[in-house]
Amino acid sequence: MTDNRKHDSSIFAETPNRAAYEVGYAKPPKDTRFKPGQSGNPRGRPKGAKNKRPALNEERMKNLILDEAYRSIKVRDGVRQVTIPVAQAVIRSIAVNAAKNRIGAQRLFSELLATAETSNKALHDAYLETAIEYKTEWEKELRLRKERGIDGPLPIPHPDDVVIDVRAGQVHIKGPMTPEEKAELDELVADRKEIERELARVKRRRNRTKSATERAELTGEIEKIETCLAYLDRFEGWSAPTEWSTLNVSA
Repeated sequence: MTDNRKHDSSIFAETPNRAAYEVGYAKPPKDTRFKPGQSGNPRGRPKGAKNKRPALNEERMKNLILDEAYRSIKVRDGVRQVTIPVAQAVIRSIAVNAAKNRIGAQRLFSELLATAETSNKALHDAYLETAIEYKTEWEKELRLRKERGIDGPLPIPHPDDVVIDVRAGQVHIKGPMTPEEKAELDELVADRKEIERELARVKRRRNRTKSATERAELTGEIEKIETCLAYLDRFEGWSAPTEWSTLNVSA
């Protein structure tokens, strides 16, 4: 199974060289960063700003195009109406006309398809290359630390958890991807047996009860517990790298 988080290379952003600096590339000083929940423009847009000529750094037309492209509209699909974004409706119209042997539509649809596939391929290749570099550099760093007896923060994901199938061009991460996910996973793994016992107890209570209200409440509780166990099943067969016996991780 490939878990590439939509080819999100940011999970591999911290290589050993970057990890050593508090301030640097992609790490601005903490006192100049945006704070969570705080607007970058607290006073808001001035009254009438929409009608003024855009500043050189604005791309108002691009925003208008994007707003229109993803505005939902109703279109007929066979005998029923469906609600889809304008962009999807346009592409669907081109595809339908292409299927009806209209040469212009066929040419346009072929060009759009080729462009999309080329872009996806480039994105995938960049993700694969970034994953290989991340795994290689961190393996080298951890090996060097071990040889020299150096202690330091460990990366998440750990390079041992980054499994790369070069022939298939796939990246699979079998362990946690963030410090929060690792902490949550550690806690759940430690409590799994108790979670399974609790699930069995709640199921027995639901089977015994004659109250429809209580039965509905217990069913909801069962669903939550099963969701928790399904999360753990994602990491079936995973075991923490030996370095994590003394937890010291790098975000």
